[in-house]
Amino acid sequence: MDHKATIRAIREINGVPSDFIPLHAPVFRGNELKYVSESIQSTFVSSVGKFVDEVEKWVARETHTSKAVAMVNGTAALHISLLLAGVQRDEEVLTQALTFVATANTIHYLHAHPVFLDVDRDTLGLSPSAVESFLEEFGERRGTDVYNKSTGRRIAAILPMHTFGFMVHMDEMLRVSEKWGIPLVEDAAEAYGCEYKGKPAGTMGVVGAYSFNGNKVITSGGGGILVSKNEEMATHAKYITTTAKVPHPWEYVHDETGFNALLLAQMEVCDDLIKEKQLLFERYAEYFSKVGIQLLSPPETTTRWNYWLMAIQTENRAERDALLKATNEAGVMTRPIWKLMSELPMYKDCQTDSLTNSVFLEDRIVNIPSRVKG
Repeated sequence: MDHKATIRAIREINGVPSDFIPLHAPVFRGNELKYVSESIQSTFVSSVGKFVDEVEKWVARETHTSKAVAMVNGTAALHISLLLAGVQRDEEVLTQALTFVATANTIHYLHAHPVFLDVDRDTLGLSPSAVESFLEEFGERRGTDVYNKSTGRRIAAILPMHTFGFMVHMDEMLRVSEKWGIPLVEDAAEAYGCEYKGKPAGTMGVVGAYSFNGNKVITSGGGGILVSKNEEMATHAKYITTTAKVPHPWEYVHDETGFNALLLAQMEVCDDLIKEKQLLFERYAEYFSKVGIQLLSPPETTTRWNYWLMAIQTENRAERDALLKATNEAGVMTRPIWKLMSELPMYKDCQTDSLTNSVFLEDRIVNIPSRVKG
């Protein structure tokens, strides 16, 4: 790979001849200042208020779910999602090794144990065949529950993550979930605005979670949202994330353990931002196809993509590392895909399968600048 030519092309495509190019950056061009000022003046700047209500209604409407619940960040939304799905201490969750660390951390927060399985190369997300193979080998039915024969622990949930907004093969994953009677929770942190065969990301399992961190397509600085078609479940999520306070005019009575607004303006321009990011992707595709470099795109079953982070696939790890060094030294921010969770010190003893595809992708994937201009 000609690194200098690649750097020149990225600079030209992004319209930045010499300055630093970040990987991603928030864009504020709508009613952000107006709404934030109004929120501050109202004094409702925490977990309740007009704008929180409006965001929750907006997301529920856009995702065709019964209810959406706003939270402090995507990690919190995923944590509560697993809790609502019934994951308890010393149980197991089947998830992918190739993911952002928050996926594994939320399992750990519940004192449960992640089991790291392989991904599919086309989706970069949890492979239904890997989940099924694991369950065929290690799954043991005991009444209505499934236990891991090698550990004796109950397998409480299946947790796929839609990497870069590429949708996991959800039909197959849901079939495995239903066959074994194990709830499916969607980590859709990177997939707000994406669809699988016309169905919004995060809405196909029992519950799903989005992130609106500062590096996402739209952001509230932090922020996350939980969605579910089960209104009772989502209502309970709202209850426990507002400290489980029993309604009363003045008394503070809490009857279970509980957990303690910019986003609306971002949602108003979300479609425009996605269209602009699509144009950036198309310019990248034109260049990389000419020089024989693989620009990753989601499978056809991802019928709508948010173009969050764009990525190329290098020939091997050495080429990946050389590209990372050259671009970052030249002021063009790139990054490798995540280190496998099973390689991190806190998760090194967790059960895994062969992780063949995960290792292959870890050695080759590089994210390139994916932001649009403010």
